[in-house]
Amino acid sequence: MNTDARIYVAGHRGLVGSAITRRLRSLGYNNLILRSSSELDLRDMGQVERFFRTERPEYVFLAAAKVGGILANSTYPAEFIRDNLAIQTNVIHYAYLNNVRKLLFLGSSCIYPKHAPQPMQEEHLMSGYLEPTNEPYAIAKIAGLKMCEFYNRQYGTDFVSVMPTNIYGIEDNFDLQTSHVLPALIRKFAEAKQNNQPTVELWGSGTPRREFLFSDDLADACVYLINQPDASNHGLINIGAGVDITIFELAQLIGEIVGYTGEIVFDSTKPDGALRKLLDVSKLTAMGWTATTLLREGIKQTYDWYCDKCKEQPGMTL
Repeated sequence: MNTDARIYVAGHRGLVGSAITRRLRSLGYNNLILRSSSELDLRDMGQVERFFRTERPEYVFLAAAKVGGILANSTYPAEFIRDNLAIQTNVIHYAYLNNVRKLLFLGSSCIYPKHAPQPMQEEHLMSGYLEPTNEPYAIAKIAGLKMCEFYNRQYGTDFVSVMPTNIYGIEDNFDLQTSHVLPALIRKFAEAKQNNQPTVELWGSGTPRREFLFSDDLADACVYLINQPDASNHGLINIGAGVDITIFELAQLIGEIVGYTGEIVFDSTKPDGALRKLLDVSKLTAMGWTATTLLREGIKQTYDWYCDKCKEQPGMTL
């Protein structure tokens, strides 16, 4: 991409979209097209059609999505499949109709089967049953990456599909009802420390293993890949750190960073989700990119950002 290219970042206020926006600006890309959800409802076909026809972006990062953890997915399954299907369908189709030069679609590692071999390789897609707790979201994401694949095949588009692992970082969602595990743990331990709670109770057994990637690393990978002329020829591309950790170990690490000294208790009557989710990132490594932010360092940056936000917004808990 030339630095003056017209680049649309869909979902620029979210965790991933904001990181991509920061990365682009740091590299000198200043001709960015940004719209909040109140300015452009990507679920509305008419609004998306008018936006692409008027703004004519040359490149698109499709980071807009309805996201959440186990609780949110279980509570709002209809919204998760409906909203994500609508967002993807509209953006991908009108990117094609308006001759976007390149589009990067962000999927999720939850698209892989519940019992996929570990680490999960790109060819494991659709080789078994999905994890029930996030099936609606996963089905929508599979449809999006397949849409990119089939548009490339039929129309000759240059749409790249990437599969990130669990992402965390600056601008994360810390709402305990809708957040993913890592930001939820940061908030739980921060509140427990502030309130001098003797224990912190967490869902599940603590034994499942998860891989986590700092959002700024994901953004760097996305910009790197959209600048690779043959990226779409590689099919799906996993993006991850290449290492995982148990939820118990993660809780201990976050408690240490936050400074909480009480007891960690797991409620094994609550669901664990998949027992392990680790991506095989050998394809991306062979293409020349690897993650650089260590988990401790990334969590510390995320916690510091959370504390700063709590000071700015009295409604948030420190």
